[in-house]
Amino acid sequence: MTETSVPFRAGREGYASFRIPAVVATGNGTLLAFCEGRVGSRDDFGNIDVVLKRSTDGGRTWGPLQVAARNGDALAGNPAPVVLHTGRVLLVHVRNAALATEDAIRRGKVAAADGRRVWVQHSDDEGLTWSAPREITQETKKPQWRWYATTPGHAIQLSTGRIVVPANHSLPPTGTDNGTEGRYNGGHCLLSDDEGATWRIGYVDDNTDGYINANETTAAELPDGRVYFNTRNDSPSPGTRADAHSADGGQTLLKPFRPQAGLSAPVCQASVLQLRDPDVLLYSGPADPGFRALMTIRASIDGGTTWYPAHTVDGLPAAYSDLVRVDPDTVGLLYETGDFSAYETITFRRVPVTELT
Repeated sequence: MTETSVPFRAGREGYASFRIPAVVATGNGTLLAFCEGRVGSRDDFGNIDVVLKRSTDGGRTWGPLQVAARNGDALAGNPAPVVLHTGRVLLVHVRNAALATEDAIRRGKVAAADGRRVWVQHSDDEGLTWSAPREITQETKKPQWRWYATTPGHAIQLSTGRIVVPANHSLPPTGTDNGTEGRYNGGHCLLSDDEGATWRIGYVDDNTDGYINANETTAAELPDGRVYFNTRNDSPSPGTRADAHSADGGQTLLKPFRPQAGLSAPVCQASVLQLRDPDVLLYSGPADPGFRALMTIRASIDGGTTWYPAHTVDGLPAAYSDLVRVDPDTVGLLYETGDFSAYETITFRRVPVTELT
């Protein structure tokens, strides 16, 4: 039987809106639900903090709101948390000036110092307190890239110890284009082999042919050690989802991103999670092909080659989401939803593993 709770509701706790969910579970089973707390409006720019709530009972109830990352009156967002094998929680995120809109950044009208920059911080007490943030832009962003975003959703640590943070970027335009065209979207990932002390860029897939242009990306380590990447594709002709595999821990892709016709969806972020025992790869995202609605968990038993619906939440508006293994019997789904808009709440849903396999 499923259970739901609502850790974030628009217009409460000092924020006009909450968006961009991410969720992880610590080694002791504490859930950390992150999102962007948007102070003035639902807009993607302005005064935005990375906020979180903690749950010690599997997501049935949540503690008080905390601010994990704040950039003064400017933007700190796109939380990409990961719980390391040591127990430390890393939080990679981006920052930019309050009035630096995505449109202006893509058009090259924002100075580098005011554009998207990459930061990391950590917690050694399961999210109760956080270290001072440290900028890693020079290691993780190429000078020519304009727009930049981590995940959204959780990052991963591989069985080898490597940290993989999916990310996306935009390229400067050519010809008469202005840079906002979807074909300038590209995907990449960030890698760290020393618990987040140093970083480098892994694979880069930014073909401008207008066919597959990776945007918001999520990742999971498969049982055979390959990394599965699933991405939002803003070029509608071959479908709105694409995927790829890496056999070297995200350093390169075996093949460039290709359309994934088995996942009908609107243009939207999604999440993947590899279960172990049983070995099932899960995907969450809205399933209505033309509208952000019908939140559905789908499953794959062949490493993302084919998919089948496993659990439909309801037919309500729904948008961004993230998946987490709560305990051996339960998967958690943190997702944007509401009765009349997908952005009324960020809701947490406990789903029995038996309903997904």
